[in-house]
Amino acid sequence: MAEAWVTDGDLRAAGERYAAGIPGYAVPAAHGVARKDGDELTFAHVNPPGAARVLPAVVMASVCGYVATTGVFPLDRARFAEAVARLTPAEAATHIPHPNLWTWRELLAGCDEDSTFLAFYLADAGDPVVDGDDARFRERFPA
Repeated sequence: MAEAWVTDGDLRAAGERYAAGIPGYAVPAAHGVARKDGDELTFAHVNPPGAARVLPAVVMASVCGYVATTGVFPLDRARFAEAVARLTPAEAATHIPHPNLWTWRELLAGCDEDSTFLAFYLADAGDPVVDGDDARFRERFPA
């Protein structure tokens, strides 16, 4: 049977396991992902400062390479699909919504062979903008 994280305790334990596999991992202040098609970015659920979801952040970090530094991390389709698969057991926790997982799947379903993906991590809310894509990510934070 496939793994399923049903309870809050299961979700916490999964997050702790993923974090333990990333030496020096620090929970980010904000995170999100986007699909990049040419110059166009299509964002999934954005987790702004004060509303970052710990489990999706660490699951994506386990695939994209984030540890503790603000950055934009490129992923190919296969790596992004791996992150989706790694987060899928969380859906068994039906008592809470899973906007990251749901919107990651939408991005994946809408991609073509030229699409790439970007994972955005803001380690500290005061960190400077990394590049133009990061600026576009931060524009999605509530005022």
